[in-house]
Amino acid sequence: MRQRTLGERSIGAIGLGAMPLSVEGRPDAGAALTTLHAAIDAGVTLLDTADSYHWHADEAGHNERLIARALADRSPADRAHVLVATKGGRGRPGDGSWTVDGRPEHLRRAAEDSLRRLGVAAIDLYQLHKPDPLVPWAESVGALRDLLDAGKIRAAGISNVDERQILTAREILGPGLVSVQNRFSPADRGSLPQLRLAERLGLAFLPWSPLGGLARSVLDGPADGVPSRTAFHRVAEVRGVSPQQVGLAWLLALSPAVVPIPGARRPASIRDSAAAAGLILDADELAALSGPFADPEVGPWTDPLPTRQAPPARPPRPAAGRR
Repeated sequence: MRQRTLGERSIGAIGLGAMPLSVEGRPDAGAALTTLHAAIDAGVTLLDTADSYHWHADEAGHNERLIARALADRSPADRAHVLVATKGGRGRPGDGSWTVDGRPEHLRRAAEDSLRRLGVAAIDLYQLHKPDPLVPWAESVGALRDLLDAGKIRAAGISNVDERQILTAREILGPGLVSVQNRFSPADRGSLPQLRLAERLGLAFLPWSPLGGLARSVLDGPADGVPSRTAFHRVAEVRGVSPQQVGLAWLLALSPAVVPIPGARRPASIRDSAAAAGLILDADELAALSGPFADPEVGPWTDPLPTRQAPPARPPRPAAGRR
């Protein structure tokens, strides 16, 4: 698979968002493990999880334990190539809702629990799942600094953030900050400023729910429709591939900082997504895909999204003191 850079690691250009294997509508454990193995066999080396990826209230860390089981069955060489990224700072009471807890003491405790479930000496990438409006952002990010300093995590990431929060995290974490994970897809391009900022800072940008508009997310409600007459579908017909594959290839073409993490419940889904790393779109295709998302009756985008390459990354700044 084509490679991308995350911190000091080289990873496959397509990752796996493992959440669908543990939340509502999840497959049984055997099928989930088969999907994880299919991802690794297809060249996926970034597995994205979180302590809150579970269904029932009493099973926190369900997804982390699944990943640990899958990796335990792999060879040492396979395990060495796979980067597991987990997150802390959200919870699921079991009623379908999500909570947020960005208190430093909670994040430090959550990271310890994730370490135990994953069975590792240090977490490859630990991400703050979402800013907590009740906790100063610098205090939450300071907990990641503490975890880095203690050697319990190798790198830090932040998720669901704005530009100001990225810059503040960069000041606190310095080169320890390696990634930004926001929602971004053909149908949801609102995080373009954050993508471009991550690009300039030399950070990886991990779009979650990257197939929005082309496939239903596990977060979408039953009434959410998926249009069927977009430019992505037209390009897919010509190329003889799935619209989802075209969508992921388009994301990869936007910037060398982008590493999409599509979800999957079945081996066939992640194999199809992984194949997008080998799909190179031409200039005319990219121009069509970066314009209006859908036909007028579906609801087009009116602001084209230009495709460009990232400028050279700036040298990492030294870690600053906590604020």
